[in-house]
Amino acid sequence: MEKPSSPAAQPHRAEQLSQSTSSRIKSPAELEEARLIRRLQMMMNLVMQTIAQDTSLTIDDASQMIADSRTAALAMFPGKELAYDLIWRPRFQRLMRERFRIM
Repeated sequence: MEKPSSPAAQPHRAEQLSQSTSSRIKSPAELEEARLIRRLQMMMNLVMQTIAQDTSLTIDDASQMIADSRTAALAMFPGKELAYDLIWRPRFQRLMRERFRIM
């Protein structure tokens, strides 16, 4: 059985609960950034799925889709060229090699 908590311990618990609750609340800027990240992920996944599955897509069309997705990503996140190059470029390169048998 648990011991009943003493009145002196209750303010401490309330303070802990308040701190843990407030640490989970995001600012409007953080919420907007999270929304943009989800939007970017959905867009990139759609481009990758289209390239992988559309058999009528030419290599030029696929390359244009990738270039357009990069432009859109950098419009959403200005100044993040390095992040795009580290995260998305290798994925698109691998997809293009697999899809079009590029060596």
